[in-house]
Formats: sequence, structure tokens, C-alpha cells
Amino acid sequence: MNKAAILVAGGKGLRMGGPVAKQYLPIAGKPVLMHTLAVFFKIDPQIHLILVLPASDFEFWKSLCEANQFVIPHKLVAGGNTRFQSVRNGLEALPFSSGLVAIHDGVRPFVKLEVIENSFDEAENSGSAIAVVNLKDSIRKVTDEGKSTFQERQYFRLVQTPQTFQIEKIKKAFEVTELPQFTDDATVYEHQGWQVSLIQGNLENIKITTPEDMEYAEYLASKQKSNR
Repeated sequence: MNKAAILVAGGKGLRMGGPVAKQYLPIAGKPVLMHTLAVFFKIDPQIHLILVLPASDFEFWKSLCEANQFVIPHKLVAGGNTRFQSVRNGLEALPFSSGLVAIHDGVRPFVKLEVIENSFDEAENSGSAIAVVNLKDSIRKVTDEGKSTFQERQYFRLVQTPQTFQIEKIKKAFEVTELPQFTDDATVYEHQGWQVSLIQGNLENIKITTPEDMEYAEYLASKQKSNR
């Protein structure tokens, strides 16, 4: 079966506060995106990898690949103004119309191999697979008036990526006009009236966004290295 992965890194990474976007910052000596691409390549060297970046960053990325002697094959696709548009651009660049595609945040380099494998297996069986993790903390729902009520955390999950789909279904889902409630790929899929399937993610699969995340990422990278 055809397999692809779309790694979305079309943003500017402004919350990191530095001159270089978060997806290009080094962890354990290599840019974040190279770690993420390497995980998917390790799952299947035949997987078709698409990396969605701002078009203005293409040459910079190519220079990083050359400097780091990074040779994992992947296709560059220009991102859009929103994540929805970036994912749609990635889907349109797929070289095949059937099979499975994992859509993943490029700045989540610590996704476990078994999570990716499980996502492909579940998506093949049910059409979709959304990685989630349980909540550890108590949660409260806050109203516009500032009042809050206790919520049973057992009924909630934190959503991660990859979010993996049968290609025919997710491409059809992305044919619609973008709506404000499309916060991720699962919500686009659900808009068709389809139920999403959940799989267990991994807590280390953080989305690197802030300087504090980079510190934790360095710790996770060193831990991975020591376990090899």
C-alpha cells in the first residue's frame, strides 16, 4: 500500500522569539525538522515524504541540508497562509491518489515509531487514526462571564499528531471551504460526517513552541542517545 507523510512547518515560529523559526533550530546538533523526517524514514524508507515550508525558506532549508549532509529524500511544498491551506497544498502534491497519509507537525520530532505504525494500521482499517494522550491535571470549563465548572477529565483527551487517513477520504474532506472550527485535520475529516478513530500517542511527543520546549527537547534527545 502507498504510504506518505506530510510534515507541516509552514509557520514563522514567532513565539520562540528569535531570528530563526523554531523548525530550523538545532536539537542535538541538527535542525528540528531533520529529526522529524528521520523518524518517518526509519518507519519505512519507501515512504513518500513531503515537507511543507514557507516558499521563502526553500533556499535556506536546502543550505541547512547541505551543511548537515542530510540526504533523506523528501519533496518541498510551499505552505499557505493557514495550516489548513498548508495541508491542502501537501495533499495536492501527493504522487498517488490511494493509500495512506500521515499528517504531522514538523516540530514534533519525538513521536514514537510505534505510534506512527499504529496510526497507519488503524487508518487502513477504519479510515482515520488520531494520536491522543490522557490528561494528568484536573480541568475546569470557563464561561465568557468568568465562571468555571469542574469537568471529568476522563472524558477528554489531548490531541497530537500524526493524524493519519486514507488518502481518498482526507483529500475529499479538504475540498471544502476553510472554516474557523478547523483546528486540525481531524476536525476537517469530521466535517464530512465521519467519525475519527483515536490511538494512544506518547507524552514525549511535544510540539516545540517556546524556549522552554527547546530545553526539554535537548533533554529528550540526550535521553534517546543514551538509550541506543
